Amino acid sequence: MPPKTRITKDMIIHAAIEVAKQSGYENINARTVSAQLHCSTQPVMYHFSTIDAMKRAAYARVDQLHSENIMTISPEQDPILQIGLNYIRFAVEEPQLFRFLFQSGYAAEHSLLEMIDSEALIPVLAAMQEGTGLSMEKTKQIFLTVALFAHGYASIIANNGLEYDEKLVAEHLERAWDGAFLAAMQEEKEHEKTV
Repeated sequence: MPPKTRITKDMIIHAAIEVAKQSGYENINARTVSAQLHCSTQPVMYHFSTIDAMKRAAYARVDQLHSENIMTISPEQDPILQIGLNYIRFAVEEPQLFRFLFQSGYAAEHSLLEMIDSEALIPVLAAMQEGTGLSMEKTKQIFLTVALFAHGYASIIANNGLEYDEKLVAEHLERAWDGAFLAAMQEEKEHEKTV
C-alpha cells in the first residue's frame, strides 16, 4: 500500500485557488478544497482553523501572482500601456480570480489613497516615473487615471458584460494615458510659472 500523501499548507492554498478559478471564491470551503485535494477535511482544518484564514492565504497568493503577471513587460513596449493591458488581460484570462482580488472585500487597502501608497505598487510607480520624468505626485495622478480606466474595462469584461478586443482596448487605454500625461505636464508647467 503506497504511503499517504502529506497535505501541506501550500497544497491547500493551491487547491483553494483552483476552487476559486473553477467556481468562484465564494465556494472556497473545507469541503470543496478537500475534494480538490482528494482528501478528508481534516488536513484542511488542521492547517487553517477558519475558512476566512484559508481565503486570506489564497487571496495573498493570487495577489502575488497578479502583481507578477501585470509587471511582465517587453522592453520594446511602453511600460504603462503594457501594465494596463496586462491588468485587463488578467481579467479576460482569469475572471474568477479577478473578482476574488477586486470584488471580494479581501483587499488590504480600502481606498484609492491606500492603494496608491501600498508597497506592492512601488515598482509600478517607479517604472512609470522613469518613463514620464515627472514628479512622483504627478506620476500617481497619471497612474490613478489609467488604473481606473483599466479597472473599469477589466471589471466589465470579468463580469461578462463586454467582449475583449485588445486593439480597441489598447487604443482607449492609450488615449486615457495621453490625456492624463498631458494634464499632468500642463499642471507642472502652470506650477513652475507660479514659483
